[in-house]
Amino acid sequence: MTANQRLLDQIKFPSDFRDFTVDELRQLADEVRGEMIGAVAETGGHLGAGLGVVELTVALHYVFNTPDDRLIWDVGHQSYPHKILTGRRLQMKTLRQGGGISGFTKRDESQYDPFGAGHSSTSISAALGMAVGSALQGRERRAIAVIGDGSMSAGQAFEALNNAGPQKTRLIVVLNDNDMSIAKPVGGLSAYLSKLWSSKSYQQFRHFAKDVAEIFPRPIELAARKVEEYAKGLIAGGTLFEELGFYYVGPIDGHNFEHLLPVLKNVRDFEEPAPILVHVVTQKGRGYAPAEEAHDKYHGVSKFDVETGVQNKPKGNAPSYTSVFGHALAELGRQDGKICAITAAMPSGTGLDIFGRAHPDRLFDVGIAEQHAVTFAAGLACEGLKPFCAIYSTFLQRGYDQVMHDVALQHLPVRFVLDRAGLVGADGATHHGAFDLSFLACLPGIVIMAPSDEAELVHMVATQASIDDLPSVLRYPRGDGVGVEIPALGTALPIGKGRVVRQGARVAILSLGTRLSEALKAADMLAEQGISATVADARFAKPIDTALLTDLARNHELLVTVEENAVGGFAAQVVQYLANQGLMDKGLKLRTLCLPDRFIEHDTQARQLAEAGLDAAGIVAAVTSAL
Repeated sequence: MTANQRLLDQIKFPSDFRDFTVDELRQLADEVRGEMIGAVAETGGHLGAGLGVVELTVALHYVFNTPDDRLIWDVGHQSYPHKILTGRRLQMKTLRQGGGISGFTKRDESQYDPFGAGHSSTSISAALGMAVGSALQGRERRAIAVIGDGSMSAGQAFEALNNAGPQKTRLIVVLNDNDMSIAKPVGGLSAYLSKLWSSKSYQQFRHFAKDVAEIFPRPIELAARKVEEYAKGLIAGGTLFEELGFYYVGPIDGHNFEHLLPVLKNVRDFEEPAPILVHVVTQKGRGYAPAEEAHDKYHGVSKFDVETGVQNKPKGNAPSYTSVFGHALAELGRQDGKICAITAAMPSGTGLDIFGRAHPDRLFDVGIAEQHAVTFAAGLACEGLKPFCAIYSTFLQRGYDQVMHDVALQHLPVRFVLDRAGLVGADGATHHGAFDLSFLACLPGIVIMAPSDEAELVHMVATQASIDDLPSVLRYPRGDGVGVEIPALGTALPIGKGRVVRQGARVAILSLGTRLSEALKAADMLAEQGISATVADARFAKPIDTALLTDLARNHELLVTVEENAVGGFAAQVVQYLANQGLMDKGLKLRTLCLPDRFIEHDTQARQLAEAGLDAAGIVAAVTSAL
């Protein structure tokens, strides 16, 4: 026990600090901030967002009766202070590690996590459902959704606000404004007005004024109502939320307990059930200078030195697939002025920041709005442009209807680029790109490809640029390439054609994507056992190379497919073709290696792949078992 942690050492759950003074809450917040910095320095994870909500987290747990009152953190990457205060402080050094606690909120981890998250903009919908569910059962509990201004750009957040407005529920939405600075006035006047507007006396006066106004002719009644609306809009920018049916309070300083506590108490004690939006302004990276000065670089971090802030990022021998894609597209953009790019709030995560620096007028960041991103790209394609829509595999799931209805059905040449396709390591189940081959390969008239290395990736970007009559998909994993020489400019590949990279006799291993290097290692290991193996790179999941498949099936005893995707992806295309052509009728043995039919928890990518049986040892085991 150390002196500067004397309060935190007394606390396991929020009930342990609900009798603290304001000064003690300040000290507790400082200790939580220090604890979080120390933990993330050892494990890596999300840093800036959590540092920005320390005081808000303390205040919410202090004022509300959690876990009975439901506190829902949108996305969940800012929930580390929440975890520290809800019984998980001693587990923080296991954060995002195999067998440790999640980097996001998770229902089966704690009763203080009423809703799991990892993707953005779900909190208001979930909180509304909980508020309505509690009301239907006669319970008085509150449901509090904490959502960032970036997450408010997503359609689902506004769908939820629109649905919540007319309903008389005890829903409280805390808008954590930490980046876009929706409103600037967060000083004394704003804090005073927020406290006034949320107070019981003001509520009583408001109802009285409303009753009086209704006595007068309607024009006077409407004018009286507008006076308050415009006053709030002028001071705080809350007119939009009021029009949606919310009672708006704010903006208030999210780091000042004298501002936070009275407002949250007033909101908690609202007499009538009504949806309320509290606008709180915070600073990302608060209390840690390196994160304050470069909050973009400290949003998600690797292990780092607390004193200097220097991150311990291992230097690979090869560039990341993400950067290879970014440079390849930027180079193609120099050759073709019709090439443009769309990102849904992830320019650096997808490598499009590289394209944007070269062609700033042709990069479009639409915010956290994947549905809009897809249809926006479709509109660009209608005008003869060549849109590359780069979205994480796991995030494209939210735009699936648009891929089908707005792109594939209309044969529009939108070029989808899916980063993080496959297992992603410490981010865990919410971020694994495990399903894109399954939900995309079933769509008619779509080209799907996966590179085996960084050189193939460059060629496939060029291939996408050359396809002007169909949608196409390029998927690649998180992490670094294998270290091959990268061409300055790619060459378009023949559509639907794979390649044999090693000729053998008894066994054929057909790999899609970056599992090829493990397939080659497996062939070496099999050769030591006297088993000769052909290794082929499928390149395309759709259309599949039927000539290559036929040759492999007819000239080998065993065919093994390997893909980093769930059931129903590449192997489903292969099996259907082989079965319909009768290529398994004469004794061909077939094994399909893919991700297991369950969600894989956070760990290192290497361990996850080994667990899934998609490393060289797993391929060898499948071959020897089949033979």
